Amino acid sequence: MAEIDTSSGGGHKKGPGVKKGKKLSTRVDLTPMVDLGFLLITFFVFTTTMSQPTAMNMNEPKDNDPTNEKKVKQSGAMTILLGRSNQVYYYFGQLDETKLSEQFKSTTFKDIRSVILDKKKNTPIDDLMYIIKSDSLSTFKNSIDILDEMSISAVPPGHYAEVDISPVERTLIQRTEESNGIK
Repeated sequence: MAEIDTSSGGGHKKGPGVKKGKKLSTRVDLTPMVDLGFLLITFFVFTTTMSQPTAMNMNEPKDNDPTNEKKVKQSGAMTILLGRSNQVYYYFGQLDETKLSEQFKSTTFKDIRSVILDKKKNTPIDDLMYIIKSDSLSTFKNSIDILDEMSISAVPPGHYAEVDISPVERTLIQRTEESNGIK
């Protein structure tokens, strides 16, 4: 704690031959203060709540029940394909091999939001369905980004789904990337 040095000689007399009294000095022992500091730090570390991670709610089917499948109208379907190098490909309805050059379109993540919003605006909500398919060369970040775009565009849950890519679509992506020089 604190203590006062009282090692001076005698009383407070004045006059000849009387030694002058030393000034008293104080010395504060800070050891208990350090202990108190560590106790406070420990208390605050143990009593604070850490930030909780936030996650996006996903509606996933409970099992592969064919009777519970949702039928999609071709007029309300939009398929989004994720390729390499942050490329996004899309088409509306079902692919028609005679009209591939007109149907199969390419864009980037910067412009896909406007395409999603246009489709949402021009399609009745009951018919609207976005089908998301990832190529084996696309990144996980791209899958998360497209789900974020669905959330930002306020597409209701149940109106988008992640599905496996078909071999025809994979071939289309590869040919398009080769012709555009995307590596």
